[in-house]
Amino acid sequence: MRHPLHPALVHFPVTCWSLATLADFAGLWLGEFVWQWSAGLLAVGCMIALPAMAAGVMELSRVPDGPALRDVYLHMGLMLTAFSLYSARLVLGLDHWQALAPDRWSLALDLAGFVALAVGGWLGGRLVYGYGIGRQAPDD
Repeated sequence: MRHPLHPALVHFPVTCWSLATLADFAGLWLGEFVWQWSAGLLAVGCMIALPAMAAGVMELSRVPDGPALRDVYLHMGLMLTAFSLYSARLVLGLDHWQALAPDRWSLALDLAGFVALAVGGWLGGRLVYGYGIGRQAPDD
């Protein structure tokens, strides 16, 4: 696991989903020009999340049993929750392939998705920096 693919891919959906959330909330004050970006960002984030999740599952067998594996399952659950919430936000925010202005439900999905994304991302960082998962050993 010298160069795992999962950490290289996850930055794209995290960035796209975070910016989509920001665009939706900023669009409340700045108008249509801003929230129009949300649908594209959500679509790109959801598309790139699929290979990122597949790469994470492929690397799962290299995680040792114990607390790290427990955190991996929690990380996976939270990131799958974020994916589901942002996918629902994307689908519910379109009408005949045209983005709709964010409403109360779409903002709630954005907020819930962002919370799951932030906590899941924090756990991912803990796996790498706390447990050393996916990092090259000094003698390799």
